[in-house]
Amino acid sequence: TESALIYDAVKLLATAIRELDHGQSIDIQQVSCESSVPWSHGSSLINYMRPIEFRGITGLVGFNDLGFRSSITLSVVTVSPNGLEEIGTWSEDVEPERRLNISRDWTIHYSSSALENKTLIITTILNDPYTMIKDSSFKRIGNDQFEGYAIDLISELSKLLHFNYEFRLVKDGAYGRPDKQGNWNGMMGELIRREADLAVADLTITSKREDAVDFTHPFMNTGISILYKKPTKKVTSLFSFLSPFSNIVWIYVVCAYVGVSSMLFIVGRISPYEWENPHPCRQNEQVLENAFSLSNSFWFTIGSLMQQASDLTPKAMSTRTIASIWYFFTLIMIASYTANLAAFLTVEKIVYPIENAEGLAAQDKIKYGCLGSGSTASFFAESNITTYKKMWNFMSKQADVFMKSNEEGRKTVEKADGMYAFLMESASIEYIIERNCNLTQIGGLLDSKGYGIATQKGFE
Repeated sequence: TESALIYDAVKLLATAIRELDHGQSIDIQQVSCESSVPWSHGSSLINYMRPIEFRGITGLVGFNDLGFRSSITLSVVTVSPNGLEEIGTWSEDVEPERRLNISRDWTIHYSSSALENKTLIITTILNDPYTMIKDSSFKRIGNDQFEGYAIDLISELSKLLHFNYEFRLVKDGAYGRPDKQGNWNGMMGELIRREADLAVADLTITSKREDAVDFTHPFMNTGISILYKKPTKKVTSLFSFLSPFSNIVWIYVVCAYVGVSSMLFIVGRISPYEWENPHPCRQNEQVLENAFSLSNSFWFTIGSLMQQASDLTPKAMSTRTIASIWYFFTLIMIASYTANLAAFLTVEKIVYPIENAEGLAAQDKIKYGCLGSGSTASFFAESNITTYKKMWNFMSKQADVFMKSNEEGRKTVEKADGMYAFLMESASIEYIIERNCNLTQIGGLLDSKGYGIATQKGFE
């Protein structure tokens, strides 16, 4: 579908550019992706696109006045033993209640299922939440002992296609990888040896697996990501009150404090208005005193910064101007400090030592690994991307980083306390972190793939 839409979009763009070139001269000029200035011919190109109509791979391509695609007709198809079969249509150009037109009855269609009344052997592997053992006070046997997404999926399919089934756990507990001789293990091996009819689990669809078995359409899309333990909360330091400001800001505050105090002292000594008679009753006192000594100047500024009153009061216009500027500075600093302190007390910022796969590959202190037998290991082993090849070289030299199950990987991540990261599918990571608040997902997806139901080659 995506390829067909891209083909029609490129054809539409080419047709519009050709029409634009016939209608006006196009100036070839370099356009920057970072600039906010649009292309000079952009509006004209859109206007040429609107009236274009042609028959493309996805059907009739045309647009309405709002620029949305119009005259859409979709075929509703289903899978039958003979391939895809059209059972109805959906059209946009009719009333909403008449848009979907099913030409065949669904019950009649599925009554002719090739699987009707057959008993299928289904191999699976224990992995939450796809296949799990039921918690029960008594021993359960057969299909009744299992629960999970994969179990429910097969149950619904059996109601629709009228087949019976029997679940069996894979003997070696592996998903399936080929050895050097090309022999598969795990669920893949059981399908190839015809020990099972279907394999249902979080089984990734890969090109190598599709060469060995058949897959249904993906029932879930996912990708590889990183499971990691959240850093533990740091012990509160005696100097945590300094956290609202950075070190450089505190240095600036100290410099400002020293500078203003020194300036007050110097200006206070120079200004005649700061010199006063210590004994007002004596009119002819020969000795005058200045309140702004060096120690008093520092005491006055620190008192203002701490919002505490002081007996010192500037008398000269010059010293009062300096004091006013310092008062305004302390007002801004205290308001900013209080706001930042409240944020630090309510919101704890977690700093992770790694942020993505590139950061994980660039260091060697934190170990990382994946399932020893599965598509994730195959992805790294077969990748041609430098980062992933480097990660595989690191993992292949340390046997202890490979796990037998996702559950073992989760436990290792928790026990390692930040010294181990586990690479696994994002769908399983989301399930795990919802139930383990001390774990998280690091970075985005390394690839894009899907889970499907595997069958024997040519299975009908």
